[in-house]
Amino acid sequence: MERKISKWQRGLVLCLFIGGLFILGACSSNESSGEGEDSDALQVWTMSGGLKEFVTEFEDANGAKVEVQTIPWANAHDKLLTAVASGKGPDVIQIGTTWVAEFAEAGAFMDLSDKIGDYENLKPDHFYEGAIGTTTYEDKTIAVPWYVDTRLLFYRTDILGEVGYPEGPETWEDMIDASRKLADRGDDQFAVDLPANDPQFPFMMAWQQGWEYEVGAGADNFDSPDFKKAVELHHLFYDEGLSQMEEGKEFFQSFADGSKPMFFSGPWDIKTIKERAPEIEGNWDVHVMPEADNNKSMMGGAHLAVFHNSDKEDLALEFIDWMADKDTQLKWYEENSELPANKEAWEDPLLSEDPMVSTFGEQLESTQPLPLIPEFERLGQELITKLEEINRGGKNIDDAIQEYKADTERVLAD
Repeated sequence: MERKISKWQRGLVLCLFIGGLFILGACSSNESSGEGEDSDALQVWTMSGGLKEFVTEFEDANGAKVEVQTIPWANAHDKLLTAVASGKGPDVIQIGTTWVAEFAEAGAFMDLSDKIGDYENLKPDHFYEGAIGTTTYEDKTIAVPWYVDTRLLFYRTDILGEVGYPEGPETWEDMIDASRKLADRGDDQFAVDLPANDPQFPFMMAWQQGWEYEVGAGADNFDSPDFKKAVELHHLFYDEGLSQMEEGKEFFQSFADGSKPMFFSGPWDIKTIKERAPEIEGNWDVHVMPEADNNKSMMGGAHLAVFHNSDKEDLALEFIDWMADKDTQLKWYEENSELPANKEAWEDPLLSEDPMVSTFGEQLESTQPLPLIPEFERLGQELITKLEEINRGGKNIDDAIQEYKADTERVLAD
């Protein structure tokens, strides 16, 4: 039976026809053009560096050849669009959690629903619930969790101790109280470096206020008083000068000199702070998200999927099964600081006995996937724009929310 072509795909083909030369020109010079590829090798596309050298153990154990193509994140979306439109993709493909719905709707991935039960490491109960939540689309399993990430609060224990919070703020009320005291230290002293351009962060703040996004409700989701509370909370930090409006110093510098003794980020910045600000060793820590109604953080990371028309399905699943093994995931963490999606790996002392990393493990138990809709990226960017108009331009919050609701209706109707 012929599959119905969606409006997304019709638009995609037209955009690629018009902009194809630009897309191809944007790809970095070190990307493979496809020429010289071994037709017997398993083709893998990834945005994570170091995988090419990492997979040699799989090759040795399975007698297979794996050709890895590493694509910069900046080019990855267009590269995947081109693959979907042309039907010429890899066998195994890395997919960011926020892209799942968009590319699943376009039919980019093989349905693995009837296959994952045949592989020990691919069974859903091996993974965090939040991670599994972004591997299904329209009741089909289209990916397997590879690594996960979430967000925590990084804070200076010494400086927060001076304002009464040596263990870090537990609630958003604590955050506000501590931030006001920190900002009162003088000129160019702030409390927290909020991720102003991260479209995921405002949604996390809204979840913590008790807001939920219901897919069927569309733009009406943003009529919720809890969503408005999150917008008001976000604005408070800029309105009172608790967070710097301008970009300012690099985050690790302001963290090291104490002018911004708090920031929200992921596990990779543990290594960044240790390497870039060694002088503050012992004077900083991480804390789970502040709580309001709850302390939910986002469940991010990346999955591995099989491209819809791969002719190496069995080998592709053997490879993904190997990548999902707890020992493989621990080795990957050691080399790349990307957290295992396999929950059993978290029992290893490498993670369980590291206080900072284990705090990320604690937060992973209180996470939520971002709305699994193809339009999420656009909705996130529209929200960032509205927050900028409120925080920098002085737009009335009620008016901005109503405008955002209208923007959402337009985006969802496209």
